[in-house]
Amino acid sequence: MTTTPSEKSAGVSLGMPQLPAPDYPADVRARLERDAKDVIARYPGSRSALLPLLHLVQSEEGHVTRTGMRFCAEMLGLTTAEVTAVATFYTMYRRKPSGDYQVGVCTNTLCAVMGGDAIFDELKQHLGVGNDETTEDGKITLEHIECNAACDFAPVVMVNWEFFDNQTPESAKRLVDDLRAGVPVEPTRGAPLCTYKETARILAGFPDERPGAVEATGGAGPASLIGLRLAKGEVPQPRVVHPRAGGPQDEAPAEHLSSHDAPQQTSASDPAHPAGPTAEEGE
Repeated sequence: MTTTPSEKSAGVSLGMPQLPAPDYPADVRARLERDAKDVIARYPGSRSALLPLLHLVQSEEGHVTRTGMRFCAEMLGLTTAEVTAVATFYTMYRRKPSGDYQVGVCTNTLCAVMGGDAIFDELKQHLGVGNDETTEDGKITLEHIECNAACDFAPVVMVNWEFFDNQTPESAKRLVDDLRAGVPVEPTRGAPLCTYKETARILAGFPDERPGAVEATGGAGPASLIGLRLAKGEVPQPRVVHPRAGGPQDEAPAEHLSSHDAPQQTSASDPAHPAGPTAEEGE
């Protein structure tokens, strides 16, 4: 079948259709089927298990392949088109090979203003990759994220969905260097860090069997609760925390505070707009 010049310029191919995706090797297929049946049994309707099943196949290969989507379709009685529609809608499902560590830099409004854009630009140059690209050693996939839902700890970097708060370009570069070198790193809060494949299996609904992982806390910190404390008449003690600024600390802080917990006077940095109440018109 020939292709007209206009079809070539539009990137349209009318050649042979893509062949069906290959199946998993027999031993992998049997293992995934056991896990998939465990997941499906949790839902009154089998198709409701699609999201965790996509995480399951992602934990096998590090991204959702055509083979993985075929597997999900067969296990749930769906068409591959239905599975593909879901897998391509959610950005949490990778569609191409990615690194062991998914490093996401929040570049939404507050994080960007607080330095997120600078962190992202520095990491692109430092790692030699662009957005949604992976380093040659297969360790780091870098991407910008619209919001990590942690504005009170801005700017925030996430590694495999674990929080690294109050980052700077320098601390972020040390972080990715440690990850590439195999140096253990600890998130600011939440569970200990694991690889992207291990994270995907946990998101599929399987228990995290690492010692101490379940006991690790990820609750709201003082920066998130300061409004509640003020409403109760409490006076929070201001303190500024700069994680990873000088490497490991001899003594861990009792609680994690945001760099924004300490009140700042605008006039110190912008004399033209001093801090203070704004007078109403006519006063």
